[in-house]
Amino acid sequence: MKPSAAWKRLKKHASQKPGAWEDHPWGETVYKIGKKVFVFLGHASSGYGMSCKLPDSAEAAITMFSWAEPTGYGLGKSGWVSARFEPKDDVPFDLLKQWIDESYAAVAPKRPARKAARKKRGD
Repeated sequence: MKPSAAWKRLKKHASQKPGAWEDHPWGETVYKIGKKVFVFLGHASSGYGMSCKLPDSAEAAITMFSWAEPTGYGLGKSGWVSARFEPKDDVPFDLLKQWIDESYAAVAPKRPARKAARKKRGD
């Protein structure tokens, strides 16, 4: 999948997370839960890049993929990983979707998730 198509589909995926909302700090597209960013999606017009918090898979990601690296500004020390693709590259959409899921789970408050689980069980 080309970067522009992946960017649109990953934006949609992030926006469907419970409580997620889109913001544009520094002119880039991010999705937040509450006040916390769970994915930086960058700019669709400049190739494609994204950053996610990957507490479980960060080390594997930066070891296995040449296009993945620890996120700058010291965020990499906290498990944030950045991926960068050129306009002609094939973007691994399904993997990046999993990254968004992992990042959301790491950043989202735990309490609402527990309430939702209890509500489903009927507690």
